[in-house]
Order: sequence, then structure tokens, then C-alpha cells
Amino acid sequence: MTQPFANRRAAGVALAQSLDDYRNTADLLVLALPRGGVPVAFEVAAALNATLDVMLVRKLGVPIQPELAMGAIASGGICVFNDQVLKLVGLNQAQLDAVIERERQELQRREQAYRGERPAPAIRDRTVILIDDGIATGSSMKAAIQALQSQRPARLVVAVPVAPAQTVAEFQKLVDDFVCPLAPVNFSAVGQWYVDFDQTSDGEVRELLARQAQGRAN
Repeated sequence: MTQPFANRRAAGVALAQSLDDYRNTADLLVLALPRGGVPVAFEVAAALNATLDVMLVRKLGVPIQPELAMGAIASGGICVFNDQVLKLVGLNQAQLDAVIERERQELQRREQAYRGERPAPAIRDRTVILIDDGIATGSSMKAAIQALQSQRPARLVVAVPVAPAQTVAEFQKLVDDFVCPLAPVNFSAVGQWYVDFDQTSDGEVRELLARQAQGRAN
């Protein structure tokens, strides 16, 4: 495939086809990185007959250039840093701590917004498929991988619709299986591989999680 995906839901349908070997795996758990990963993961979970939930990760953006990731934090107190970026921007510890604290507060807010009082899903001894709408720097995904591996899943799979060709080999070494149907050599941003890449809202995240839970209950 070389054409962009129509939107995240369409990307999820395509990704599910690449994950068909996992269909009906016992106690299969699909985890999405919110917000953009949720519409993708919704389609995957439906196709594979899996439980859907979210894995909370926040990018640590450079203060003067927030889109540039110097690391990420994830649920469970996990921090991952990009040493090259940190060296380049030269933040002192107080500046770094301020960014971490701000993102930690946002992570806690999203935990409450998306999950409410519902506890986080059990990870140990389950097959877990971790999904986002794509990989750019990979810092958020790496933080999520570390957080999940510390909870000892039976098998950890990372699946994304699109990622740079040069990162595929790197992620294949980090997890039990890495699935990515579109790995272009000429890659500048995830959004270039979508026709519609509008931001996913908190409301859409809550709606899709509720719809999937209701569907499995019926």
C-alpha cells in the first residue's frame, strides 16, 4: 500500500487485516494510545473480538518547540528520555521537572476522563496489542512498551498503520511482534499518510470505549 488512509477508522480496518492471526486469542487485550490511537484500535478490537482499553502516555515536548519530543511518561511512573534531544536543547533539571510535572497532571486527568472509576486492565500473562495511529519519533510508544513489559504480559505486540521504514527494525527488537502495513522510506509526519487527520476529541475516546464495552456485553 502506498496511498494514504482515508481516516483513522479506515486505518484500523486495514491494520486488523494484518493482525488476523490474533483473532479470537483467549483473553486478548487491545490497548490504544489516546487520543489518535483509539479510533484505530476500536476497529482492530472489533475485528479480533478483543477487549479495548487505553494506555496513557504523554510526550515530553521541548518548552520552546513543543512538537519536538525529548521523552515521554507513561502510567506506572515510567519516564523515557531522548538523550540526543536533551543534550541539544540543554534544559536544566528544574526546567525538565516542570515539563514532567505538567504532563503528569495531564496524564492523570486523562486517566479520570477516559476510565473514570473503572480500574486499569490486568496485563500479566495476557496477549496485549498496543496500537497508535502511527509512529514518528517513537518516544511515546517506547514509554508505553516499558510500562507494559514491567507488568509481564505473555506476549506484547505493537501495531501501527504507518511508521518510517528505518524504525521498523528497531521496534521489532523491542517487542514480541511488530505489525506495520505501511513503512515508507520518505516519511516526515504521521499525518501525511492520512487524508483526514483531524484531532480526536476526549468525547470521541469516551464514546468509542463505551461502544466497544457495550458491544462485548451484549
